[in-house]
Amino acid sequence: MLRFLTAGESHGPLLMGILEGVPAGLEILKEDVNRDLSRRQKGYGRGGRMRIEKDEVEIVSGVRWGKSMGGPVGLIVRNRDWENWTEKMSPDPGFAGIAPPMTRPRPGHADLTGVLKYGHRDIRQVLERASARETAARVALGAVAKKFLLFFDIQIGGHVVGIGGVKARKLSLRELQKPDGFGKWMEVSEGSELRCCDPTAEQKMREKIKEAKHRGDSLGGVFEIIAIHVPVGLGSYSQWDKRLNARLARALMSIQAIKGVEVGLGFEGAAKFGSQVHDPIYYDSTGKRYFRKSNRAGGIEGGISNGAPIIVRAAMKPIATLYKPLRSVDILTKEPFEASVERSDVCAVPAASVVGEAMVALELANAFLEKFGGDSMDEIQRNYRGYLHSLREQ
Repeated sequence: MLRFLTAGESHGPLLMGILEGVPAGLEILKEDVNRDLSRRQKGYGRGGRMRIEKDEVEIVSGVRWGKSMGGPVGLIVRNRDWENWTEKMSPDPGFAGIAPPMTRPRPGHADLTGVLKYGHRDIRQVLERASARETAARVALGAVAKKFLLFFDIQIGGHVVGIGGVKARKLSLRELQKPDGFGKWMEVSEGSELRCCDPTAEQKMREKIKEAKHRGDSLGGVFEIIAIHVPVGLGSYSQWDKRLNARLARALMSIQAIKGVEVGLGFEGAAKFGSQVHDPIYYDSTGKRYFRKSNRAGGIEGGISNGAPIIVRAAMKPIATLYKPLRSVDILTKEPFEASVERSDVCAVPAASVVGEAMVALELANAFLEKFGGDSMDEIQRNYRGYLHSLREQ
């Protein structure tokens, strides 16, 4: 079983992540993790914090000479901005009160619910952990999960399909199944500041973001994550919490500001006839395999992967921090005020898609390990090969 924890605050000294269950013998290199950390920081519409930070990982446990040893893998990402907050965020009680309390909660953020839940009198106690800065640790851990999956030729990528109501052209199953179709699609996504594969839509999205910035407002959107070469059989219908679609939805909904998740055709399918929603099944007697010519199910049926590309989308609400703040109430005086303004992005949907890749990778890697087991990469590979051989005999 693969499981992880993160710790750290937005303006604390560092963010850390622990990934337990990584089998022995997996190659884990700093450059692989740093590549995804860099991708998370990019994107048109990002704010000033990304000009301060240059996220790089430190591998502090579980890896020797570039290979996992079977123990928990510990990763650290240091905050450069910590030097400006050393006393204001110090654990030393001698610095208590050095920074005035934040008392004006932002609508749409965890500010008010957090202070009410934990009994705080300073919103800083809440926002430091609720901040999306925490996702840097998740992206680092997700990079390890991606490396594990790639060993078995499972590839994961993400792109933006909508921002502020502007929608990009949909990718077809036929496009993904072309030789190097996935690679070409990822190349286009990576070359776009908005991680959008539709240049015409991207330009309209940029104009929307410019408008939001001029208004002192923010924008949300939708990103799509695709995983290819996922074998049939991950997940289970046997219990509610083992269903792969439910696990992926939970993973994506755990990302800050995500308000909706759909698999395959998703909500669109609710307005169609069943004959327009389900994917007819065919059999290739030469290759001895079942296949589908469409993928409206998004690669999952009955809570189990069916061998088609897994396609999931997540809807991100506009960021809660606005440079023209909404009305709020001071938690100490109860007087009405304009809400606090923290340094923030106008739009972070492209960055969220990278976080989405990480969360999907972590969940798929966990499901893969549950299915094929083993304490080392060699053992898992033997189990996996045996399973693929058995599928051809059914």
